[in-house]
Amino acid sequence: MKVVLQNLTKRFPSRTKNEPDVIAVNDFNFEIPDGKLIGLLGPSGCGKSTTLNLISGLEAPTSGKIFFGEDDVTRLPPENRGVGLVFQNYALYPHLTVLDNILFPLQNLKGPEKLSKQEMRERALHAAKLVQIDTLLERKPSELSGGQQQRVAIARALVKTPRVLLMDEPLSNLDARLRLQTREEIRRIQQETGVTTIFVTHDQDEAMSISDMIVVMKDGVVQQIGAPQDVYDNPVNLFVATFLGTPPINVFDGEIKGEKLYIGGEAVLPKPGLPDQKVSVGIRPEGFVLDENGPFTLNLSRVEVMGRDTSVVSTHPKSRNVTIRSIIPTRNKVDRTAKTVRFSLVPDKVHLFDEKTDKALGTEEKP
Repeated sequence: MKVVLQNLTKRFPSRTKNEPDVIAVNDFNFEIPDGKLIGLLGPSGCGKSTTLNLISGLEAPTSGKIFFGEDDVTRLPPENRGVGLVFQNYALYPHLTVLDNILFPLQNLKGPEKLSKQEMRERALHAAKLVQIDTLLERKPSELSGGQQQRVAIARALVKTPRVLLMDEPLSNLDARLRLQTREEIRRIQQETGVTTIFVTHDQDEAMSISDMIVVMKDGVVQQIGAPQDVYDNPVNLFVATFLGTPPINVFDGEIKGEKLYIGGEAVLPKPGLPDQKVSVGIRPEGFVLDENGPFTLNLSRVEVMGRDTSVVSTHPKSRNVTIRSIIPTRNKVDRTAKTVRFSLVPDKVHLFDEKTDKALGTEEKP
């Protein structure tokens, strides 16, 4: 099911006369392709959960429209939209078994949608098998792990065969290893069912690993939309560049002079065709190449060996980060006794931004 958002805006009135209204979602335009998994990504308070609530019908937009396929569902109540909802809080009924929790949405169907007991059971068993909990049907939620409880919540959302599946930070209550496993399961389930899925998270690793497309938001405004790798490789502004990536991008005060990029007094990269100007420079951690004759000198703090990779931790007077992290292969040995370390830079891992607007140099005036 294709989902189209047209000029979607949600404004919450201020609680006092002296404060302005809060615009949680500001003129959101996006067409979500049928059968894709879309990650809504951004820091807390950016409007991603409000966007999800608008799509589900739990919140009414101040202005704008929402379409499921060709159907305008903007004013349609949630129960008539054909959406499945999965929240951070599993919200399972503790006194019901896994099977009864999954069956619950079907038992409330009325009219032509009402199913026989056999049909309901068949659907519930199919949903349970899909999320691989069909051997746990007689257990109560208290007898399940966090990951198993989340699977029950997903099965309950899928059992009504929703047109759109909406997931609001569904992995936040899980430990790191279980988050990794469960997000892979979510991707598998989405691909098997083909249901259009919108996945809200503040964890950029989650969004980038399982999404077909990501939407990066800040203060209710869409910053960038695209395939995860494209957004990572070509951030349209400094916010997107700093939000995506682990470890985060290293940011420096720089300057273009004579078609060369300078950080401090060192010319670190040629930049033909660019006029002289001050810039913000973002360098991805993997953009550093250990080179004893390299043009970029950093003050060495320490070296952290992490198995496959080594993290070189350093500082620089022009760095906006407290520390700079450079990720290099472990086979490259760093002299830990040295006071400085020198690098060459990978050109496509170096991003330049306008010092005043924070927009990437060369981008158009749009998100």
